[in-house]
Amino acid sequence: MAIWKQDISLERINGWSANTMMETLGIRITEIGDDWLRGTMPVDHRTHQPYGLLHGGASVVLAETLGSTAAMLSLDPSEVAVGLDINANHIRGVRSGTVTGTARMVHIGRTTQVWEIRIETESGELVCISRITMAVIPARVVAPR
Repeated sequence: MAIWKQDISLERINGWSANTMMETLGIRITEIGDDWLRGTMPVDHRTHQPYGLLHGGASVVLAETLGSTAAMLSLDPSEVAVGLDINANHIRGVRSGTVTGTARMVHIGRTTQVWEIRIETESGELVCISRITMAVIPARVVAPR
C-alpha cells in the first residue's frame, strides 16, 4: 500500500529542482514505489573532489534530496518536513558514471520521520549509506520560495 499523500508525478517532482543545487549537480528523481523513492546523480566534474573521486558532500546532497523529498510526499499538504539530522558512511570511492540512491522509510510518526538512503554504483556496489531524521511542522511556518 502506497504511503504517499501528494501527487507523485516525476515531472512535477523534478520541476522543483529548477535553479537549485539539485539542478546544478544533475540530480533527478527517477522512480517511485509504494514506500520508496529513487534518484540518480552523475559522477563527473560537478561532483568530484580534488582526487577525482565522488565528493562525500555530493553523496550527502543526494541522500538529503531523496530523504527530504520522500518525507514531504508522505505528508498532507498542510505539513512540511524539515531536516533535523543526517549522517553518512562513505563505503566505496567512485570516479565516473552515475550513482543511484534509494530512500526507504524507517519510521513515520506524527512529529518525526526517519529515512534510510542507500547509494550504489551502476553495478550495485554500495557507495554510501545515510540516514536522515526529519521534523514534521505546519506548512504555514515555512514560506514558499
